[in-house]
Amino acid sequence: MSISDAVRKRVTERANKRCEYCQIAAEVVLAPMEIDHIMPLAQGRDDDESNLCYACPRCNGSKHATTDAVDPLTGENVDLFNPRKQVWTEHFTWADDNATILGVTACGRVTIDVLKINRVENLSFRKLMASIGSYPPDLNFD
Repeated sequence: MSISDAVRKRVTERANKRCEYCQIAAEVVLAPMEIDHIMPLAQGRDDDESNLCYACPRCNGSKHATTDAVDPLTGENVDLFNPRKQVWTEHFTWADDNATILGVTACGRVTIDVLKINRVENLSFRKLMASIGSYPPDLNFD
């Protein structure tokens, strides 16, 4: 199935034009943002908006069809973060450098690990954005 322009627009606006995983703003990503299937089409899911989120190419490219992983702290297998069913601030926070994203739950930790959210190049860019006051975003989801 193809995702319509109207659905893409609603998904983008719902995400406030930020990656729903790493929270980077689309305006500073030097590549087109992507619509991620939270639960992959390969697993029989569909293009329903409740299964779609807005993602930067780095997060989406690392996620592929992964839906769960082993928590590096507990060894427990847990689901990745689902932006349609979970609140970002309940699973993630920022370190004192305002760039490193920390997982405060098993779900947060596995999502950071699988999506490689704190890989060197991502972290360097977020540190640069933080140094000019453009990151982290205000996550007032009202």
